[in-house]
Amino acid sequence: MTTGGTVNQCFRRMREKLADSPFSLDGRYSRVIVQLVEESVSLSEKGRAESMDTSRTAYREMLTKRPLNVQALWGTEDLGLVSGRDVVVAARESESIILAANARSPLTVKGVFKAAKACNAAVYIEIAKSEDSYCYGSFASLPDYAARYSAELGHGIIFGLHVDHYGIKSREDVQKSVAHIPDIVRRGWTSFAVDASHLQDWENLCATRDVCMSIPAYLGLEVEVGEIKGPGELSTVKEALFFIGGLNSWGINPDLLAISNGSLHGTYDTTTGQHEGIDLDRTLEIANAIRPYGVAIAQHGISGTPLSKVSRFKKFGIAKGNVATLFQNIVFGLKMDPETGNAVVENGSYVKEPDRGISSELWNRIVEWADGKKYSRKSGDYKKANLPFGEAIMNEPQPCIDRIVAETEEWATRFLKAFNAEGTAEKVLETIARRPFDNAAPERPVLHKRSEFTCEGAQQERGSDADYSD
Repeated sequence: MTTGGTVNQCFRRMREKLADSPFSLDGRYSRVIVQLVEESVSLSEKGRAESMDTSRTAYREMLTKRPLNVQALWGTEDLGLVSGRDVVVAARESESIILAANARSPLTVKGVFKAAKACNAAVYIEIAKSEDSYCYGSFASLPDYAARYSAELGHGIIFGLHVDHYGIKSREDVQKSVAHIPDIVRRGWTSFAVDASHLQDWENLCATRDVCMSIPAYLGLEVEVGEIKGPGELSTVKEALFFIGGLNSWGINPDLLAISNGSLHGTYDTTTGQHEGIDLDRTLEIANAIRPYGVAIAQHGISGTPLSKVSRFKKFGIAKGNVATLFQNIVFGLKMDPETGNAVVENGSYVKEPDRGISSELWNRIVEWADGKKYSRKSGDYKKANLPFGEAIMNEPQPCIDRIVAETEEWATRFLKAFNAEGTAEKVLETIARRPFDNAAPERPVLHKRSEFTCEGAQQERGSDADYSD
């Protein structure tokens, strides 16, 4: 039990925060928030990272305010699948970063969920549009795996399902999205990242605007300016303001902006001189410039970045951190740098460790397959083994499955702690309880006229046409 004084102090702080809210503290929302404060204080005295109690008032309230597509699919279940909008608000208010785990194998979901529940942290499970074409974890399969693993763990896990890098490279891609995106929404995805950054700035603005109009406003939204290409080519403040301001003029309200700030997708091949080069000063410049629009930074390409640097990200306007290749390395059982998770390359090849990940027998089959495709034995194209060998991975002997899940949980826990994300599941419940409507769509002002953003005003030239996709 908490003391009355402790509860009153917390309530006064909550009341101060809600002074500018669009609803009164009287009535139904007041009662919910008071109950939430009392429960949260009790939880904090037991330990910030205690697992979520699904019978609590705040959790039951969250279930009634889940996105419409989630309620249509899992309305009678205690699944903590929420809008990405709410997760981002909670991350920003708690000065933490959302761990966004690309689940090329469904086993990644289980390991991340175990870490999330132990840390009482909100997380994203994500997969990119390109990954959907070559991974066993897909738009179709991951919602069901997430619901299954959540149930196995007793629910109480707060998470979003995020469509990473919904790539747009042509007008034809924009037209196809009109039918494709509603299908993804129907499957239960609760956040989207629209990525037309391969295009020049004006075309990126127009394509992103048009694609976003097929995404319900109550779902999370991330957009991208400046293709992720590694050290050397950085997005500029001018680009970011043109892009976010232009979207604002059309009533498009992203939560997150991905930028080119020196990161790289995949493995840094140190044998050829590649190295992590995230420019945090430029990141902060852009974060400060776009803050008036209610937008924070999404950091891509974290695999291979030292945890000591990752732990500083929150001070530079970053609210979401993507981790993909590292979790794949765990599934395959590749030798990794213990501080960065970067796959180690020796004698021109990845190194399989026999006591980690999948069995050596299955790994040898993957290598034989990759050799047949003429892939280098240190190639990023090993990611394409996830689909043809996905079922075999899921059917590995139980000791292999258990060690994959355990190591995934261990690394996810390290990231959650570095991201200051312990306890953020509580913050999401607070965010949702504070919201007076069932719909999470944000209410933000339109600050610009559309005529302020033209082709002539955009930065037109940027880099090469090489493929830097995830």
